[in-house]
Amino acid sequence: MNDTVQIIPLTRLALAFIPVCAVLFIIHRWSLGIRTGLVAVFRMVSQLLLVGYVLTFIFGSQRALVTVSVVSVMLATAGWIALRPLGSDRVGRYPSALVAISAGSLTVLFMATQTVLDLPQWYTPSMVIPLAGIVLANSMNTVSLAAERFRAERERGAGYREARHTAMSVSLIPMTNSLLAVGLVSLPGMMTGQILSGVTPLIAVRYQILVMCMIFGSAGLATSCYLVLQRPRSDD
Repeated sequence: MNDTVQIIPLTRLALAFIPVCAVLFIIHRWSLGIRTGLVAVFRMVSQLLLVGYVLTFIFGSQRALVTVSVVSVMLATAGWIALRPLGSDRVGRYPSALVAISAGSLTVLFMATQTVLDLPQWYTPSMVIPLAGIVLANSMNTVSLAAERFRAERERGAGYREARHTAMSVSLIPMTNSLLAVGLVSLPGMMTGQILSGVTPLIAVRYQILVMCMIFGSAGLATSCYLVLQRPRSDD
């Protein structure tokens, strides 16, 4: 297969907006409020362009400090966003979420980048940062589900162990479903992107297996760590 990535000309890329415009037209005709859709599309394009320029700079820097700094900012942001459902309890629980997501994500990220992959340098930005984004995003979402469900269970009078088990089970449902569906219901974005860029399917599958293991492992470790940190001083 061709191992070069096909560059999409801007004139052809513009064709991708035809169905977008069609949907916006329907929204307008049905008086559903086109402003939200227009803002969403504009933000999508502008944000991705900005990210493209930023990542081009970061990937070209080849400095360990840059990689560590970017991952640290991503980690701090993930911990804060994860606790959004808790409202006023967000600040008090933030240290627990930060420790939990760090323990789960960074452990798995280190194992994948330093033992499974053969990186030119341990801090190679073009590999470490995208993989960090994958594990941090999924750990963030799973911890968020667990935190919200754990609080709900405790507020209804459940003991710590019961609330912990319920929160863990519920939070892992999306991750488990994705493992069951991959290859049968969906072709993950990373695998699809690699195939479109010319990588053979069998090689793309290996990378996808690595990513799925990282996602499930980091999410499960981060969630269990967060729930353990919520254990009351006096065990019930």
